[in-house]
Amino acid sequence: MTPFDALKAQLSAVVPFAAHVGVAIETIGEGTATAMLDQSQATSNHVATMHAGALFTLAEAASGAAMAGLFLERLAGVRPVAARSTIDFLRPARGAIRAEAQVEGEKPALFAALDAEGKVRFPVNITIIDAENREVAKMVVEWHVSALAAAA
Repeated sequence: MTPFDALKAQLSAVVPFAAHVGVAIETIGEGTATAMLDQSQATSNHVATMHAGALFTLAEAASGAAMAGLFLERLAGVRPVAARSTIDFLRPARGAIRAEAQVEGEKPALFAALDAEGKVRFPVNITIIDAENREVAKMVVEWHVSALAAAA
């Protein structure tokens, strides 16, 4: 089991709301992640498409996994918080939906900012794709990561 596999197993316990909705983290890498959500009655809206809140939850979970994958070696010493987000809904989403997240920024620069200032803020870009491989939404989550000593 790789450290990324262990992280993937822990995220459902750490963020129970995403698991409650049905989000499954599929992959985590260094600054990348994918997550899946199957449409169900509970995740649908009044026009039989995926509810906007379900799409948001899926994308936010993927962004958090990507952030955690980048900061994996330092996760025990930081407090990450989603500070801001924007989402654009492009077309109705139906069926199995995949969110692909990528941290914007290079690890050495983000770690240097964290070390110098005790905190760092950066975006994670998420593309949300339906089962037919069409982009149905896009989202950006700005993460604020602070060192625990600075966060206290």
